[in-house]
Amino acid sequence: MGHFVGGLVFSLIGMAAFMYGKRLPSFKAMLIGVLLMTYSYMVTSVVGVYVVGMVLTAMLFVFRD
Repeated sequence: MGHFVGGLVFSLIGMAAFMYGKRLPSFKAMLIGVLLMTYSYMVTSVVGVYVVGMVLTAMLFVFRD
């Protein structure tokens, strides 16, 4: 259940980041958004889902234009 919730939350953040990057032509935001939407399919542990999701979400703020 934790894997599902984490994947859902970070996928929603990724969708918002992708739409933001599409509206303002920002390749970085679009790429991080796609990564946030898809990484949970490849990570099998619950802790890994949350750690990778938090790192990618932090990257949105560190690498913004």
